[in-house]
Amino acid sequence: MCNFSHKQKYDMIFSLLENHNDLFANSIPLIASENVTSPAVREVMLSDFANRYAEGWPGERVYAGCKYIDEVELECMELAKKLYGAEFADVRAISGVVANLVIYSAFTSPGDIMMCMPISVGGHISHGKKEYHGTAGLVHGLGIESFPFDKDNMNIDIDKTINKIKKLENNKIPKLAMFGGSLFLFPHPVKEISDILKEYNIHINYDAAHVAGLIAGKQFQDPLKEGADTMTMSTHKTLFGPQGGLVLSHNKYGENIKKATFPGMTSNHHIHHMAAKAITFIEALEFGQSYAKDIINNAKTLAETLNELGFNVLGEKNGFTKSHQIVIDVTKYSDGGKAEVELERSNIIVNRQLIPGDIKAGRNYFNPGGIRLGVSEITRLGMKKSEMKQIAEFIKSVIINKKEPTKILNKIKLFRNNFQTVRYCFDNKTKAYEYVKVK
Repeated sequence: MCNFSHKQKYDMIFSLLENHNDLFANSIPLIASENVTSPAVREVMLSDFANRYAEGWPGERVYAGCKYIDEVELECMELAKKLYGAEFADVRAISGVVANLVIYSAFTSPGDIMMCMPISVGGHISHGKKEYHGTAGLVHGLGIESFPFDKDNMNIDIDKTINKIKKLENNKIPKLAMFGGSLFLFPHPVKEISDILKEYNIHINYDAAHVAGLIAGKQFQDPLKEGADTMTMSTHKTLFGPQGGLVLSHNKYGENIKKATFPGMTSNHHIHHMAAKAITFIEALEFGQSYAKDIINNAKTLAETLNELGFNVLGEKNGFTKSHQIVIDVTKYSDGGKAEVELERSNIIVNRQLIPGDIKAGRNYFNPGGIRLGVSEITRLGMKKSEMKQIAEFIKSVIINKKEPTKILNKIKLFRNNFQTVRYCFDNKTKAYEYVKVK
């Protein structure tokens, strides 16, 4: 057994971090839930804000020393409200899951029922049942009723949902309806279903974690104007900020949300990430519309090209996608787990994905029928339609043509040479994956 000194372990960790950055500088990152931040956001996260506590609301802190923290946080809230046209914003949630827990705590009690997308067709684990270790059931004790799903349209079935709500017995009426999910190709029918939900006094939340940047860029839908009472999100997917959360609502729900966030769900709320959110909101106000348009154009081009190359891309009936995501049924060639591994060997980073019909066919999350692709990060690196077509060819080489993945590594590294800086931001002197040393 090798004995390593503490200094050797210390050096090893830094070496691994640099190796990681090098990997992504030479890869095609297609994880739909990831993005790359601007150098400005990275700088903020290195600031002394990372070392401080600011429990509570600005002006009502438990700690001293928050003079400048309060100023930044108040500005952050105003920017969030402007970006989303919201009356109220709480920027303290440290993740999208925590933002959802804030809503569960503010508007439901353990034992209440929530209606949401099933995990098997794209619902997020934070919306899941206790038996699946989902956050809603396991942490907050909610019972779950599922929105009926239309697999041809890859969306919530409007008519079946309305009929289901009307037929539910009184003790089964949900207290909360949760739109949004992890597999999210098309806008959800908030406007079409909100009237019946309000008729039954069901609180409506829209989990915008995946599409927050598209909503900010006015290219998807506007949930708060379509009937949602509240909107939650993470801040690091199509919204290109630091990892964190955000809760938006109408003013009448503000006090409930404030108290559920602190002291309910957070103590200190990762102040450096809060400040980085403020910079992100400014970038999104300035560049968000063009970025969101480019994301959707890229996603459509990639989906259409993959379909032309022989892949079974889901959602064809409605044009494959209106978001940043593409979902491929790979069962003709492999399964999602194996495809994920083979693509990673060629430095194409995707994730396996459960698709409609998987559970019935006996497949599970480790070897599902699909893979999910997202174009948010490659769009922020400046890639456009011609690059989407080349990426589709790379994917075909691995999955359909069964080429040895390592044999196209050099092609992918060469392909990445011209895409090493972050776009849609004010400053980009530091490369996207440059390892910045401060020690």
